[in-house]
Amino acid sequence: MKRRTALKLTTLAAALSVAGLGAAQAQDVIRIGAAAPKTGGLAGGAEVTHWPAIRLWVEQTNAAGGLQLDSGPATIELIEYDDQTNPQQTIQAVTRLATQDQVDLILSPYGTGLNLAAAPIFDRLGYPQLSVTNITDQMPQLSQQFPNMFFTLGTTSAFAEDTVRLLAEMRDAGQVGNRVAMVNVADAFGIELATVARGVLAEEGFELVYDSSYPLGTQDLSTVVDGARNSNPDAFIAWSYPPDSFAITEQAMIQDFDVPFYYTAVGTPFPAYWGRFGEAANNILGPGGVNADDPRFQEFAAAHQELMGQGPDYWASATTYASMEILGQAIEDIGSVDRDAIAQHLRENTYDTVLGPISFNENNNNEAFWTVGQWQDGVFRGVASRGREGAVEVRLKEGWD
Repeated sequence: MKRRTALKLTTLAAALSVAGLGAAQAQDVIRIGAAAPKTGGLAGGAEVTHWPAIRLWVEQTNAAGGLQLDSGPATIELIEYDDQTNPQQTIQAVTRLATQDQVDLILSPYGTGLNLAAAPIFDRLGYPQLSVTNITDQMPQLSQQFPNMFFTLGTTSAFAEDTVRLLAEMRDAGQVGNRVAMVNVADAFGIELATVARGVLAEEGFELVYDSSYPLGTQDLSTVVDGARNSNPDAFIAWSYPPDSFAITEQAMIQDFDVPFYYTAVGTPFPAYWGRFGEAANNILGPGGVNADDPRFQEFAAAHQELMGQGPDYWASATTYASMEILGQAIEDIGSVDRDAIAQHLRENTYDTVLGPISFNENNNNEAFWTVGQWQDGVFRGVASRGREGAVEVRLKEGWD
């Protein structure tokens, strides 16, 4: 690699001042487009995980003088659109970025469903899609259909398998029983995870005593929690999106739904989750996690707080930032924003990121990612991973006090 863009802790005023100097000296500007929720059901998640990490990388890159092209340094111009958590709006925004704004590169949308909806458009318009917040077992088929689509967060099976594996270990240790209640949001993310989890639960000999789905955007989830609680389970798993994870947990507390293994999905690793529930969130499980003791993550988190005014989540924030580091390193290595060359570079190289080395085997980072985390005394720590170091021991949840 020609060089690496280092994480720098600095004040916002200093960063913007240097960014202005870099822009004045730059011989070029790289126009990068982004379409993701600012309104709609996934807006809350995107405003925690997606937009801040992207803006942080742009701020830091410009503060360092931009990216080095063969033609000279180039600063980043970020063009943002709100897709309103609507697949049709995502498609329209991506099309507009390519045809009207004529951006050099387009960042992937937020969420599994919106990424899958936009994939044919990225492919048709010739833009590499470095898909971040997207987990699916269809990666081999999708990368065959869309050769310039890349995946960073892991597979559906890995998340479901590792979640059930932890549950089986706790059962075998005599900590939990055999009865499981499971719910899922009825979109691509929740449906696929629930489908895989049913098979793994059956293989491990668990009894699925409650199995229900709910539409995306459901406001009142009290009946979902009530049904799960009335099934008298030993474990509860919700393949949920951020608003659901908060609402389900709130209802679980209201209804005193107390199980030793409690898992909610997207949104659980958000700092706001601990901010909302405090000590009651202790030992709640969810997807992802991080090695919170890794100096690289700590530096990233401090910069995120300093420049963005909020901390990152403990899962996909760092992955989103890592995807920007990967993109920047690919651009500098080839010395241009040639989209075909960038896609080929992604297939062939290993990148140094905040999460450590990342490379793509058949377009998939399937060798190193976190799968399960747990709130432990105010930090959402990784308790299971594929190829990552720093996992801690999982704890038993004991009530809501």
